[in-house]
Amino acid sequence: MVNCIKAKKYFGQNFLTDSTVINKIIQSMPDMQDFGLVEIGPGLGDLTKALLEQYAISAYEIDEDLYEHLKKVFEEEIKTGRLELVFGDVMEHWRDKSLKNSLYWIVANIPYYITTPIIYKVYEDINCLGVVLMVQKEVALKLTASPSTASYSSLSVLTSVLSDARILFDVPKEAFSPPPKVVSSVIKVEKNGISEAVFCEFKAYLSKAFKSPRKTLKKNLSIYYDQKRLFEIFSKLEIDTNLRPHELAAKSHFRLFNSLTD
Repeated sequence: MVNCIKAKKYFGQNFLTDSTVINKIIQSMPDMQDFGLVEIGPGLGDLTKALLEQYAISAYEIDEDLYEHLKKVFEEEIKTGRLELVFGDVMEHWRDKSLKNSLYWIVANIPYYITTPIIYKVYEDINCLGVVLMVQKEVALKLTASPSTASYSSLSVLTSVLSDARILFDVPKEAFSPPPKVVSSVIKVEKNGISEAVFCEFKAYLSKAFKSPRKTLKKNLSIYYDQKRLFEIFSKLEIDTNLRPHELAAKSHFRLFNSLTD
């Protein structure tokens, strides 16, 4: 899409312009027949244009220059209601629990600094079914990491328990304008229906479990739970008391969490 708008570093902008990558993202979308679609960070509108060929969408843009640009480019789609273009920080609009009053998916190309907050809001939002997300490859690896690997973290555990997450494909630097310094990946995160209450409680448990990653899991949890009870639960679940939090599989973390909250 021809433009004279320059990317702004403070927004972490790198505009996706490669049509091949855009088509692969479109193909990776789930069956949207019965669901709404939200795009976060439409940028110059290249992906937005392709999405509008198949879907009616709501798009959130934080950059005022880009917002005005998109208003002109998609004037007809906005008039007909096929595109709802919203100006502002999507996190501010997310204060009311959900971005839509009905079930929906998200597609987004966002900078690193907002990835984790966006993922947490996706898990929190009862109407959001999942997200197709463009992120730095290292973030994608962190979200899908296995136990005892360098990338495995509380976010890896949370993602494994709450969703089916998988890296779909990598995206070269040349697919963007300007090219970023890192390789990106497109990841699909499909939620499995765990309630908001369980999400909040499990997130709190993981904060305790990973409080000091170098200490044992039992040592971290002993600050918050009775040691005798911990010993009994660890024994019952056959969890080694010498394990550190990043060495325990996500399903075992969830079983431990359930036992502690019974």
